[in-house]
Amino acid sequence: MPQKTIQLRRARLRSFMRLNVDCAIWLGATITAVLLRYEFRFEEVNWLPIILLGIAAGLLHVVFGFCLGLYSGRYQYGSFVEVRSLTVAVVIETLILSLALILVVALLPESVKIPRSSVLIAFPLALLVMFGLRYVWRLQLERSRQPNGQASPTLVVGAGNAGELIVRSMMTDPDSALRPVGLLDDDPTKKRLQLHGVRVLGGTQDIAKVAMETGAEVLVLAIAKAEAPLLRKLTDAGVSAGLRILVLPMIQQLASNNMSVSDLRSINIEDLLGRHPVDTHIENIAGFVTGKRVLVTGAGGSIGSELCRQLYRFGPKELIMLDRDETGLQHAQLGTVGHGLLDSRDVVLANIRESDTLEKIFQDRLPEVVFHAAALKHLPMLEQYPDEAWKTNVLGTLNVVNAARSVGVQTFVNISTDKAANPTSALGHSKRVAEKITSWAAEDTGLNYLSVRFGNVIGSRGSMLPTFRTLIEAGGPVTVTHPEATRYFMTIPEACQLVIQAGGIGRPGEVLILDMGEPVKILDVAKRMIAMSGKKIEIVFTGLREGEKLHEVLVGHKENLERPFHPKIAHTRADVIQPDRLNKEEWLKRMINQPNMEQLSDAGAQRIKDDTNE
Repeated sequence: MPQKTIQLRRARLRSFMRLNVDCAIWLGATITAVLLRYEFRFEEVNWLPIILLGIAAGLLHVVFGFCLGLYSGRYQYGSFVEVRSLTVAVVIETLILSLALILVVALLPESVKIPRSSVLIAFPLALLVMFGLRYVWRLQLERSRQPNGQASPTLVVGAGNAGELIVRSMMTDPDSALRPVGLLDDDPTKKRLQLHGVRVLGGTQDIAKVAMETGAEVLVLAIAKAEAPLLRKLTDAGVSAGLRILVLPMIQQLASNNMSVSDLRSINIEDLLGRHPVDTHIENIAGFVTGKRVLVTGAGGSIGSELCRQLYRFGPKELIMLDRDETGLQHAQLGTVGHGLLDSRDVVLANIRESDTLEKIFQDRLPEVVFHAAALKHLPMLEQYPDEAWKTNVLGTLNVVNAARSVGVQTFVNISTDKAANPTSALGHSKRVAEKITSWAAEDTGLNYLSVRFGNVIGSRGSMLPTFRTLIEAGGPVTVTHPEATRYFMTIPEACQLVIQAGGIGRPGEVLILDMGEPVKILDVAKRMIAMSGKKIEIVFTGLREGEKLHEVLVGHKENLERPFHPKIAHTRADVIQPDRLNKEEWLKRMINQPNMEQLSDAGAQRIKDDTNE
């Protein structure tokens, strides 16, 4: 006999048995109700009509049980949804039986005694016993599904929704590699809380003590929106206690209640440096993209390709991905439409240095929204070849701006960098000019041309973390410029979310700056990555490179900030520079002669006039 047929028969048999049990409960509850009514004076009970009443209750339950799908496989036995439907069925049955009993008693002779309160007394008794059977069954089922003794004892930090999800996942999976032995939460109201039988044993300050008491081997950080400083603190405490650290999957999985223990992953350096995206209800403010023709320059880069993926979710009428790197374009196309055939109009191979080519593309495609991500960004390389910074970051930006102006682009977002604030390098100076060109376009057109500025993007091509990983994998040494050097960090998805937000809440000529928290020492990052690798690798200090700052800043010394829409997104204004005032030789000379503000006192830096003639 086929296995499916056997399983189906077994399921039907279980349903039949459960139905019979519930009918028997109704009969038993009816008899018990009458006995309670007569205070257990058996001789006063007229048993035949009482038994018939109980049978009638059972038959009525059969009808409503099948009408509501209680015994046809619609609900999982003992689930909350099934219990709710069971309650509805029993309540309806009680009302029908009570009304019928009132009419019947009025017609029956006095010798046939059936108390009219029988059904009303039987109703809570029947429901209570039905609930109790289901609870016992669920309890037995959960115990049978608990992980075995081979699973690693685990502490879970966070007794909120995320913690409940992960504990439930562990406690209902017999194959789980993790077994929860305690919860940790700093909320005093959760001091005596239990989740699926797992107790809160203390706060995060008690990690070492609780780990020793419970014999825990793993620490799961189940805090859905933990900032990087908190993750670093908890990770350090866990590592000191000899625990393996695991973190939650993406927040989207938590929201859909679709998480399992297998989704947990080891904590990585991105978790310890990155930040959770600022909650500005991006779905509500990204309407300027929906149904519009959107063009992204630099779409093949790490930021550009992620930006395209995020924009694609908001349903643009057309997403035009432009880059000079054909391999990068293929990667971007794979991330959006799901193939890399490179044979459709969504990918455009072009160089932003070529103004005539850009003009033709914009006239042909007529974009309404432009995100300008194309740029040269490696500081030491551009210090050697500042002409290239001028050609791409300055003239290339002017070419894109002019092409956008020629077709009436309504929203233009220029992606800048923190190095444009008090610039000391060819990269910083060139991106500062790009901000000023964008501000000029806003003044010239009155349209929403603006810039967005952020710090180092974790994981972007050629950035610090991939470089450190390569050096660690090669056995070292890891090179760090200076033991006190600090940087701001954010992940690629965070950066791209900020860019889209800028288009929604920014105003013409503004520069938007995300509050990125406290800067992080590059040396600390290197030490953490080496420790996480388990290798013994030397760190070598190479000294600051030409144009490089010891400490990056996000805001220039003369920039005034306001926060009109969100407390963690600051707005400032960029100065305007007319295109006819752009002069490469003058720019190079001013850049070389610019005092390095990193070497000045704070008071001296305030006295340096901002160069508005770049």
